[in-house]
Amino acid sequence: MSDASAVPADLSFEDALSRLETIVSRLESGQAPLEESITLYEEGARLKAHCEARLKAAQLRVDKIVVGADGTAKGLEPAEFN
Repeated sequence: MSDASAVPADLSFEDALSRLETIVSRLESGQAPLEESITLYEEGARLKAHCEARLKAAQLRVDKIVVGADGTAKGLEPAEFN
């Protein structure tokens, strides 16, 4: 993959998702020639991975570790924002 085809690290989740939706629509229409379809699919795969990474990072920021009385981690629970 060349640098030109890489997803910018600062691309927002919303912008990446919007572009991904455009790609899916174009591919589903069946109107793209084969080479364009392959290029779109590759870009879509990169955008999907980018969106998944952004969601995982957001989840880690929201979740908090629950520690039991014995000091061991018992799991995660949603963070409270009060």
